[in-house]
Amino acid sequence: MVSHGISLQVTVHIDPKDTTEFFQHFKPLYDQVVAEPELRFFEVYQSAEVPGTISWVEHWDCTKEWLFKVQLNKQYFKDYQAKADHLLLKPRDAIVVNRVGPPYSVWKDKSTPEKGPGSCIGASVRSECMDKGGW
Repeated sequence: MVSHGISLQVTVHIDPKDTTEFFQHFKPLYDQVVAEPELRFFEVYQSAEVPGTISWVEHWDCTKEWLFKVQLNKQYFKDYQAKADHLLLKPRDAIVVNRVGPPYSVWKDKSTPEKGPGSCIGASVRSECMDKGGW
């Protein structure tokens, strides 16, 4: 079987009032990680229902063993943990899974409302998107 890399999926739970502080500590980590040559994708998500629930997905062109032995032992990761872990309400949830890849993987170009009906990425307000029939 062809390897398509791995995906690290992490969720942390913080008090919503600490979100700004969390992202102040997270940004330097993010900047270092996205500069790594083995990284293929990194996106962060925040729950609309529970603003203190923050998740991210990282796609790596490496093995799980390398991720744990090399990447997660880098000093900038340890620095982030030292600064941000006190904000966690409970231990972080993390899983590592193998990416299946094609034909079960797609990344579409970013669309804007100006590109036609049903295209809502970049819409400034929900009603604008709903008016275009794409929500």
